[in-house]
Amino acid sequence: MTKAAQDASAGLLANRRRTSRRVLVLLCAALYAAAGHAETAPEESKPQAEESKPQIWINPGIYSYHFDTSKDLRNNNIGFGVEAVLKPDHVLMAGTFINSNDARTHFAGYEWRPLHWKYSAVDISAGIVVGAFDGYPNYRNGAWFVAPLPMLSIEGKTFGVNLALIPTYANRMDGALAIQVKLRVW
Repeated sequence: MTKAAQDASAGLLANRRRTSRRVLVLLCAALYAAAGHAETAPEESKPQAEESKPQIWINPGIYSYHFDTSKDLRNNNIGFGVEAVLKPDHVLMAGTFINSNDARTHFAGYEWRPLHWKYSAVDISAGIVVGAFDGYPNYRNGAWFVAPLPMLSIEGKTFGVNLALIPTYANRMDGALAIQVKLRVW
C-alpha cells in the first residue's frame, strides 16, 4: 500500500471514530436533557403493591452500534433474553445471543439501578449491570468472564429499551453502544 493510500485509510478511520463519538455524545446529551426534565416521583407517592410486584420482560437479543466501524463485526446480535425486575432498584437478567464475532454468548447478570425518573408514562432508570458472559473468542478463548456495564433502562407499560455502553479492550473486546428492545409479559 502506498503512503498516500495509508494516509487516506488512516483519515477515513479517524473520521469514522469522530462520527461515532459525535453520535454517542448526542445520544448522551439527549438522554441527559430528557432526564433533567423528567419528574422525580417521591417514594411515598408510589403504591406499595405496585412497587413490590415483580415484572418479567423478554427481548430478542441486542443490537450493537460498534465504535470502530472498519472491522467486520456483527451488529444484529439476535437471541433471547429475560429480565426479572424484583424491585425498582434490583433486576436479574439472563439469556443468549449471537455476539459480534458470530459466536454464541450466554449471559447472566444483576442490575442495580438506584437512579429513577418519570417522564409522562415512561420510567427511566440508570445504574450498573454486573454480568457473566462467555463466547467471545478474543477474550479468555471464549471462557466465562465478569464485566460491569453502565445501563440506562427506559420502560413504558408494555415496551422498553435498555442501553448499555460496552468499553473497548484492545485485541479482546470491541466497544459498542448496545441497544436491547424488550416486551413486558408479566
